[in-house]
Amino acid sequence: LCSECGQAHPLLDNHLYNFQDEVDDELICHICLQPLLQPMDTPCGHTYCFKCLENFMQEYNFCPMDRKKLSFQQCHKSSLLVRNLLDKLIVLCPFTAECQQTMQRCELEAHLQNRCPGFKKYKSELQRKKNPICKGKEDPPAKGETNTPKDPEVPGGGSSLVAESSGAAVVSLGTAEPGLVNPAFEETEEGENLPQRTSLVAETTTIEIHREDPEEELGMRIVGGKDTPLGNIVVQEVLRDSVIAADGRIAPGDHILEVNGVNISSVTHCQAVSFLRHPGPVLHLMVLQEKGFSNKTAQQDSTSTNREVIHVTLVKRDRSEPLGIKLIRKTDEAGIFILDLLEGGLAAKNGKLSRNDRVLSINGQDLRQGTPEAAAQIIQTTESRVNFVILRQPGVQLGEPVEDGSSSNSSSSSSSNGGSPVHHRRRPDQNHYRRKSNYQKKTVAIKKEPKESLGITIGGGRDNKNKLPIYVTSVQPIGCLFRDGRIKRGDVLLSINGIDLTHLNYYEAVSALKSNAASHSVTLKALEILSLNSPEPSLDIREQGFSWSPLWITWLGLPSYLHFCQDIVLSKGNLESWGFSIVGGFEESKGNQPFFIKTIVPGTPAFRDRKLRCGDEIVAVNGVPAIGMSNSELIPMLKEQRNKVTLTVVSWPGSLV
Repeated sequence: LCSECGQAHPLLDNHLYNFQDEVDDELICHICLQPLLQPMDTPCGHTYCFKCLENFMQEYNFCPMDRKKLSFQQCHKSSLLVRNLLDKLIVLCPFTAECQQTMQRCELEAHLQNRCPGFKKYKSELQRKKNPICKGKEDPPAKGETNTPKDPEVPGGGSSLVAESSGAAVVSLGTAEPGLVNPAFEETEEGENLPQRTSLVAETTTIEIHREDPEEELGMRIVGGKDTPLGNIVVQEVLRDSVIAADGRIAPGDHILEVNGVNISSVTHCQAVSFLRHPGPVLHLMVLQEKGFSNKTAQQDSTSTNREVIHVTLVKRDRSEPLGIKLIRKTDEAGIFILDLLEGGLAAKNGKLSRNDRVLSINGQDLRQGTPEAAAQIIQTTESRVNFVILRQPGVQLGEPVEDGSSSNSSSSSSSNGGSPVHHRRRPDQNHYRRKSNYQKKTVAIKKEPKESLGITIGGGRDNKNKLPIYVTSVQPIGCLFRDGRIKRGDVLLSINGIDLTHLNYYEAVSALKSNAASHSVTLKALEILSLNSPEPSLDIREQGFSWSPLWITWLGLPSYLHFCQDIVLSKGNLESWGFSIVGGFEESKGNQPFFIKTIVPGTPAFRDRKLRCGDEIVAVNGVPAIGMSNSELIPMLKEQRNKVTLTVVSWPGSLV
């Protein structure tokens, strides 16, 4: 049976559907006499199914209706309105014995794959026929290879990685774990993974930035940090005519791994800002850059020596429990490698797997020439024990086992200096991924001379690109507010003398402040963001010479009534993926966390649309609020949206460096 429509038909023929009501004749294809599928318009004004017309034009050179001369190249897709009308036709689930559901035609495939008991039963029976071996038997632990496989040394900082996701620490694009909502493959009705566009290429590159003025700002905005769900430091925006823009090698979405040889992949947001704002004529940056999907196949192994084969067993509590491993493969080297371990995940708690380990086999299945997708399939279908055989280069130490309550683990990662390992000390439990911020409302009533200035400058406004509330950028040493001392730089202004400022644009707010400053008394209501994780003590000093604006992490503490939500509508083809990754969501150990966009893949719908940015917070999907959802709940919802999705997001400007 077809996995998309649930009915039997030749592979090259149209899908079959059981429609609830009689379909209007205007929506019928006059070749197959069924409601139109992938409708195509002819220059003479007739509409047919794509497959019907394509097959017809292989034998004839005229329109089936009026017999006017026609070639397939002259035809084009019907309007979006017509396609949407067709997709909304109500159909019956074909498994009427087990399921009496009705739905829109475009929703049937997701229903069959995720919710239909009849299709689930059919797939189970099909699997039993294909594989009659008793499923109760556990796979024996994988044995070490008698002949150590040939394997090259791990390349240095300029190497190219082919990763199935550079977004979050995950096993595979096809899993329901946190990570890229962007599967590079589709599942067939037999459950086999057929590559559509192979894997995602990510390159680590060392970039040298030169500044004539050592104090000049770089001109980019960053988001992320270990104290946020994003984890890594990600470039959100490159400003025009800046040092970074003139260099031309850094782009939005790049992950900054090192600054002047210092690893910043595990520092807080404020610490990363300090490193990047440090003055100097030359700045060395190591960045991870997404390059899009590649069709390049892995090459054969070359020689290596002195490697250690290690056996590791992870025990899942149930089949759906994720391991928290991110697997990649390299463009010039066959096999699968561990790129990262998700903090708090099963693998990190076990502590025996490390970054840069090469996976030789899982549950006895040889993966020396395998792909991350194949490994993910084995892991997902394993009920309990997952047995790894891995190859480790000398000098890479095992991480210490981490207790359940800990939020960090000791692990090793390859730095840019020729692949040599950098070992991080184990840290005490910190509030990583959950920044505890709160805010304090304050009312400031002052008496003043009518001509006396308030003495503040402001930024923001709802006409701003980021639709920010009005905030104080400076308190001048002249004016009544400096003398009073209660209004500070960074405070969000809510109202002046009862006039609401929260919905005004910049010029309206300036006018309101000026007109009310002429009074003998002024009452200001403001919001002060109080963060329990205070910025670095040196941050204010290093800000001197920069155009001041609040740090990105400060905006995350604002109450929701000050958020400006916008809808971003993405559209894609049937074989495309959305092309972005998300992190965050509800976790028992951390509670509710916002969902953030972590990665946007070049060449995908999210990239082409240009509205979605790294660091954007997802508030809702198709009007359904995301708050309270776990990562494993939101990702399937996104994957179910076949051709169109509406994301409601809040976009805060990244910290300027």
